[in-house]
Amino acid sequence: MTDKTAPSLFDAPPIAEQERMVEAILFASPEPVSLREMEERMPHGCDPAEALAHLRRRYEGRGVRVVKVGEAWALRTAPDLAFLMQKETVEHRKLSRAAIETLAIIAYHQPVTRAEIEEIRGVAVSRGTIDQLLEMDWIRFGRRRMTPGRPVTFVVTPEFLDQFGLESARDLPGLKELRAAGLLDSRPMPGTDREEDEADASLSGQSELFEE
Repeated sequence: MTDKTAPSLFDAPPIAEQERMVEAILFASPEPVSLREMEERMPHGCDPAEALAHLRRRYEGRGVRVVKVGEAWALRTAPDLAFLMQKETVEHRKLSRAAIETLAIIAYHQPVTRAEIEEIRGVAVSRGTIDQLLEMDWIRFGRRRMTPGRPVTFVVTPEFLDQFGLESARDLPGLKELRAAGLLDSRPMPGTDREEDEADASLSGQSELFEE
């Protein structure tokens, strides 16, 4: 620490000026500043601790406060005004082709298991693809099948319908249109007739779409 008893050729600035110096240091610093750092920057004979006490009192009740961070000090927004600093941004996330195909299969064949999705697509469905659709709230877990292993099924959500301006799953485009866009394989779902699979009417299980 600086030896405050050492003689100085100049008197220390008035406390009001020291207060302004501390304010300037804290305002310009991207990181909290310790008293030692303030003392090293300020003219000889200054008392940053006293100046800081004056500054804290002056900032009481203001939009910015002088706060202690560990052993250092910083200017921070008043906690009750933190909401003014928040900024909402819209993140556009592009689905992979695997995610689009998986989502389409679930929408048109719900409730459908992972094994059935894989059989329709002809390739394995990665856990990341399912997790992404779940995270986006476009699909959710449906009822478990009453078959060996009790596999979980997947169905689309109200958020999915809202995203695409649909009142219900029955408002989805026809399967022929979807296949023409390359979003569905031409093979029917296991256990269904091709005529039923090709029909534009809703498939079995859609009555369970939003049941718990």
